Amino acid sequence: MSDSRLAELQQRVPALRLKTDPADLENYGLDWTRRWTPAPLAIALPASVEEVQEIVRWANRRAVAIVPSGGRTGLSGGAVAAQGELVLSLERMNRVLAFDAVDRILTVQAGMALQSVHAAAQEHGLMYPVDFASRGSCSIGGNIATNAGGIRVVRYGVTRDWIAGLKVVTGGGEVLDLNNGLVKNSSGYDFRHLMIGSEGTLGIVVEAMLKLTDPSLPTNVMLLALPSFDVLMRVFSAFRSRLQLEAFEFLTDRGLHHVLAHGAQKPFETVYPYYVVTEFVTGDEVKEAAAMEAFQFCMDNGWVQDGAISQSDAQAEHLWRLREGITESVARCKPYKNDISVRISAMPAFLEETQALLGREYPHFDVVWFGHIGDGNLHINVLKPDDMGNAEFVRQCEQVTKLLARALQKYGGSISAEHGIGLVKKPYLGCTRSAEEIALMRGVKRVFDPNGIMNPGKLLD
Repeated sequence: MSDSRLAELQQRVPALRLKTDPADLENYGLDWTRRWTPAPLAIALPASVEEVQEIVRWANRRAVAIVPSGGRTGLSGGAVAAQGELVLSLERMNRVLAFDAVDRILTVQAGMALQSVHAAAQEHGLMYPVDFASRGSCSIGGNIATNAGGIRVVRYGVTRDWIAGLKVVTGGGEVLDLNNGLVKNSSGYDFRHLMIGSEGTLGIVVEAMLKLTDPSLPTNVMLLALPSFDVLMRVFSAFRSRLQLEAFEFLTDRGLHHVLAHGAQKPFETVYPYYVVTEFVTGDEVKEAAAMEAFQFCMDNGWVQDGAISQSDAQAEHLWRLREGITESVARCKPYKNDISVRISAMPAFLEETQALLGREYPHFDVVWFGHIGDGNLHINVLKPDDMGNAEFVRQCEQVTKLLARALQKYGGSISAEHGIGLVKKPYLGCTRSAEEIALMRGVKRVFDPNGIMNPGKLLD
């Protein structure tokens, strides 16, 4: 091994698996943004907490930056290694460590895929309710690093709501056991919640204690076709007041167009401008009647023009694909993404303003937008034209992001709802956080990461 730093690391951790092949460096050096040229020093794949701790100690001694890596499905550049960093991948730390039936807590290593967490919970007749389309490849550690939300936040909340405890290796090399699964713990600062959403800038989550809950009651999925944008929140209100909603997702005709081109089945003969995919609790005649009453009420008011309801699990999966397949279907177009949020009560005014802004500023781009309307989260995907260079495309998109950031500031919103800040959103952090908050955040980082080795350049300069 030609690099003396890596030779020393291998000597200190003899069982550590290190990768330096160019193909591995490229694969592990990027997340889904694909905007930077990967240039990591190497890829370290530890198999234990002790190995992670020794890597961090070595990195402090040799002044080597570390980029924590989970499934690398992030969309904000948070897992990019483009400056000679060591990528620390937790993919080998992917096991269930314990299950407590009384506390309903599943303890897992941070490299475990979200889909595997779901399967492990099901083995015990329970459910881990956080869910989104990348469940098969994203890791629980990455979910914690960005406080991921997903499609069922309207019912179950975000990742933060389901973390009972964490084991973390800090930037200084200390191992912290945070909260230990306690329901009540008023003993000072809760560093567990500080680590959630910190994007690997304070330390590395190596283990997580996950709260489980009862499996969801039987549900149905309904696809609604809307004639105009301004009725969206009225439809949401009508369904929320009559049903126990699990999800309420919005997409436009452009999103549907790309999903259909990617192999999904056309839901209606007519193309409508806006659609909603909603999932709700059913299972008895009263609930089923309530669903049809909500649908008919919206039809009578002209808010919905067509609809389809699932009659089987296969049909439910088909309807969900129309929403969940959007990200994959537009990936080849190298989309520029915005992931923003406002309070649900502010959604009608903010959506109206955003629609006008997108129409005015992006007349020559294909804009695919969708959202978790039930929790105030909107995703905007601007697709790069084939004949436009990437640098010019990003430059134009960033001009519009500045305008979006100003609108968010006016509505008290966030520039990042669930993707994190990373490299992409860092210039706009000030629209969400005050100068005083950002200064305190830098102070916190200095305490937990005194030498600045943990994911430097992400979230904060």
